[in-house]
Amino acid sequence: MSALAERERPVTGRVDAAGRLVEADPPLAELNARAGGGEGGMLSVPQIAALARLARRLGITISRAAIAADGDRDIDLWVRADPAGEEVALSITGWAERPTRSVAPSAPAERESDFLRASADWTWECDDALRLTALSAAAAASLGRSPSELIGKPLTGFFRFREGENGALPILAALAEHRRFGDQLAELRAGRKGRYILSGVPLIDGMGRFAGFRGAAVSARTGEAAPPGAGPPEGRSAFGERLDQALRAPLAYIVDHAERLRMQGEGPLRRDYTGYAGDIAAAGRHLLSLVDDLVDLQAIERPDFAPEAEAVDLADLARRAAGLLAVRASDRGVRIDGPTDEESLPATGDFTRALQVLMNLITNAIRYSPPGGQVWIRLDREGDLAAVIVADQGKGIAAEDQGRIFGKFERVDPSEPGGSGLGLYIARRLARAMGGDVSVDSAPGRGARFTFTLPLRETP
Repeated sequence: MSALAERERPVTGRVDAAGRLVEADPPLAELNARAGGGEGGMLSVPQIAALARLARRLGITISRAAIAADGDRDIDLWVRADPAGEEVALSITGWAERPTRSVAPSAPAERESDFLRASADWTWECDDALRLTALSAAAAASLGRSPSELIGKPLTGFFRFREGENGALPILAALAEHRRFGDQLAELRAGRKGRYILSGVPLIDGMGRFAGFRGAAVSARTGEAAPPGAGPPEGRSAFGERLDQALRAPLAYIVDHAERLRMQGEGPLRRDYTGYAGDIAAAGRHLLSLVDDLVDLQAIERPDFAPEAEAVDLADLARRAAGLLAVRASDRGVRIDGPTDEESLPATGDFTRALQVLMNLITNAIRYSPPGGQVWIRLDREGDLAAVIVADQGKGIAAEDQGRIFGKFERVDPSEPGGSGLGLYIARRLARAMGGDVSVDSAPGRGARFTFTLPLRETP
């Protein structure tokens, strides 16, 4: 088949539940054979196999660009994977040899998406029905969901789009006309606070058809244009603003790609390479955490800092925080015992800041718990205060250190792996700014028990 014919006609195949390429047009069969796969054997082109597995696992159609190695050259493909029962039907177009970096620049759409990624808080991709097909590691934390809850769901399920000055919705106009868009103001749904500016460039498959968007999300607090001479957004210093913008996106990008390597989604890696990828991801997360702490430090120490006072459910916040940290706890062999779905504890505070406090306390409990240990999250009422108690089975904190751990840049044992020494300082400052507090009760060898309180909200 000529190169031109390969671009014009989809190449099809079929993958069974075990990942075997049980049916394939000649170009796909030949590519698979050159990758080490035999007739009726495993699909051995890692990039195509990964998309087939993802489509089967999620039960939705995945349509995405891929680059496959073919000997000493790379091939640009557009892969559509349609789950059909236990099997996945493949339709592959494009089949264009990828030019070397030294002789050809990236395509305009690729350059545009690179610019979007560089300035984004997080990135995403969707299909032509606005269903999410990919998202960066930072997105799950921003949306308060696990990745498995996000992939395959429509953007409209998480965002409420707001009209522009001309009364139009930029993302819907771009969807109708298959073009790029920007300045789409979107607010988080489901009781979560957050406003983002979305932008995106169209994805075009190998047949020249519109296949969705590759986009970016920027916090509206940092992304909205400010009038000339205006200072940084409320609650941020100029230093904090520049630090956040300069470091967050590249660090999130490093973590995202290191985790993809570690999970071996594109094919097997040597064991030491997966270890290196895990180390890179861990170091990137540590630096992201430090950036978060420094930016928060700049915000909470401003004299005009004032968190929101809104109705929150501390039981719901505790369940969300425990869910977001479940993978981290599992990796360390620690079990989290949190509030049941039936429990509720109404309080008054800032949703995002209260979640931040709980994430900090539970993260610390996981970090200092021994393998096989357990972290308990319990609810209580203390007079006119609602309380969440986070207890661990760690080595405990001596009485003389219990006041010091809430100091700025203070850590009980600096030689131990851990954070920046700002987490508990920020958590207590935030809790007190919301009318509550963070306190500790501990003894050496008996674990630690942190209590986070907010004003109790009486419900009818």
